[in-house]
Order: sequence, then structure tokens, then C-alpha cells
Amino acid sequence: MSEYNAPASKSIQLTALALGVFAVGVTEFVPVGLLPQIAHTFETSIPVTGWVISSYAAGATIGAPIMTLLSIRRPRKQMLLFLTMLLIAGNLLSALAPNFALLILGRVITSFTHGAFFGIGTVVAAELAAPGQRGAAVAYMFSGISLANLIGVPIGTWIGTVTNWRTTFLIIAALSAFTTAAIALFIPHLHSPKDVNIKREIKALRHPQVILALLMTLFGFGGVFAALTFLTPIMTEVAGFSENSMSWILIIVGIGMFTGNWTGGKLIDRSLMHTVLGMLLLLAISLFALTFTAHSSLLSLATVFFIGFFGMATIAPLQSVVLEYASGAPTLASSLNIGAFNLGNAIAAWLAGATISTSLGLASVGIVGGLMTSFGLILAIIALGLRRKASLN
Repeated sequence: MSEYNAPASKSIQLTALALGVFAVGVTEFVPVGLLPQIAHTFETSIPVTGWVISSYAAGATIGAPIMTLLSIRRPRKQMLLFLTMLLIAGNLLSALAPNFALLILGRVITSFTHGAFFGIGTVVAAELAAPGQRGAAVAYMFSGISLANLIGVPIGTWIGTVTNWRTTFLIIAALSAFTTAAIALFIPHLHSPKDVNIKREIKALRHPQVILALLMTLFGFGGVFAALTFLTPIMTEVAGFSENSMSWILIIVGIGMFTGNWTGGKLIDRSLMHTVLGMLLLLAISLFALTFTAHSSLLSLATVFFIGFFGMATIAPLQSVVLEYASGAPTLASSLNIGAFNLGNAIAAWLAGATISTSLGLASVGIVGGLMTSFGLILAIIALGLRRKASLN
């Protein structure tokens, strides 16, 4: 996980949060490696089966502000426990779904955990952080996503390949139950501020820099999912790998995400906006490159590694930008930013699916992703200009 120097008790508390992020991350990403198996079970096409991923992203987008507003006056530990129990229920329904519609419902239920857990978790991690280590603490928590992709998703894909994809979801439900116990044991009772005013929280979100930050997240990171949603068919049908190879390919992507999260966390406290600009630029280049490298086994592996690296390196910085400008509404803004991540994911998955159906084919997802991230980069440049202008006044 990301380097974080803190007393043992604080490290344990942050590890419990990271475990929750790990469970949510595995829930979100594991279908990437299981799309062919799920498509076979329900006799659906790959683009339609992709709804298993895009429905989660759409549900997370809608659920983030709803769940956060419902929880804004409730104790944060209580809400974290409720959200992990919702994660258990949704994964159980996904595992046992007798038809595709109920599988989608299970995915939507789990997605309602996503934005609120990350949003509340970010605020809790920042509160638990030692002085001067707020960015590192947030990155430490989000390293759960990196580990989900490095360890959880490949293992889940392997289990789903050798047994059944339903077994994978049952195991994730058990992991979610373990996460619930860890939060109950180690997270202190942190109450939401007593003077919370919902109207004031919403008003704080009208700040131009907050709006820009949310749009930067939506477009900047959204491009990653144009590639990740259809990673399995790209690597098997275009790059020439077998389906059995996907477990170790996902490990390579996971290593990229893990090291990218660590790098982003280290750079945040040095220069936040320059970190955002640099990572978005390199991410856009990597996504565009996939269009040309997808036909080569070796080059496609290198490209998806860098997509994972630079994609993950943007998450903690983008989240920190929102927290910086929305100090009057940290929980709501943080959750909305997670919603922006997922709305971008859903848009990217839909656009990529649409281009795949044309003569452009699977390799075209790199163009979709590269264009989205490039737009996010332009917004980041505008935000930096406004920031410098404000500092001169």
C-alpha cells in the first residue's frame, strides 16, 4: 500500500478503510475478466453483457449523492457499516441471480455502496491523518483499489474461470462480511458535524473550481474505462491471448495500478495540480497508444500496464482537488466526485461499446478513452489558470 507514517492504531484504522475500498474495488472490477463466462450463462452478446459494468457505474453515479445526503447527519462509522452490509446483499443477489435482469439489479445494489463509502471514507481518512499527511492517508485508503486489481480481480477471474463466475461473487460477499467486522472493530466513533446544513453544503458545490474539479474527474479518469470495460475481448480477440491468460494479464494491470497509486500519493503533497496535469497527459497518451499497440501481444501488455499506472495515479489527486475547493461540503463533494468517476466510467463504456459495433472494431476504445482524458486535461489546465489568477488577486 502507499507509504503512510502513522502510529500503529492509526495505521490499523486506515487499513480497515483500505480493506473496505478493496472489497468495493473487487466488486466493481471483477466482471472485466468474467464477461465471456457471464455472456455464456445468459446467452447475451459481449456489448450487452458489458451492462454488468456500465450499470454499476451508472448506479454508483446516482447513488453517491442520494446515499450521502441521507447519511450526512448520521455517525460516519454507522454509515460505513450500513454500506458494507449493502455490499453483502448486492453480491449475494448477483451470485444467485437466475436471470440477467436480477444480476443487473444486484450490481446496482452494490453500486449504491460505492460513492458514499469512498466519499465518507475519504473524509474519515483525512480526519485520522497525521499533520501534513492528509494526501498520503487518502492515497493509503485508495490503495485498496490497487490491491483489488493486483490481487483480488485476478484471483476472482481465475476462480470464475476454473469453477463458475457465481462462486467469485459468493466469495466477494464473504469478503464484504469480513470488512464489516473490521470496520466495527477498528474504526472509532466519528460523528458528523452537528452544525451540518444541507443547503450550505449544496451551495458550496456551486464554486466554479469545484464544478471544474468534478468535470476533470468525469472526463479525465473516465477514459480509463473505455479500455478496461472491454479489456478481455481486446486482449483475447485482438492481441491474441487465450482466456486463461486473463488472470496474469490482470495482475500486470494491477501492478500498474498499485505502483501508480503509490506514485500519485507521493506527489500530491508536493504539487497537487501539477500532479493532476502530468498524470492526465501521460494517461491520454497511453490510451491513444492502445489503438496502435492492441495488435501486438508485447506492446499491448506494456500499454495496459501504463493505462493502469497513470489511471490510478490520478484518483487520489483528483479526489484531493475536490476536497481542497469544497472545504465547506467535504463529505457531499467527495461522494459526488466518486459519482463523477463512475459517470465517466459509464459514458466511456457506452461510447466504447458503440464504436466497437462499427467498422472501427475493438481497438477503437483507445481513441474514445484518449479523447475523454484529453478533454479532462484541458479542464485541468483551465482550473490551474483560474487558481493562479485567484492567487494574484
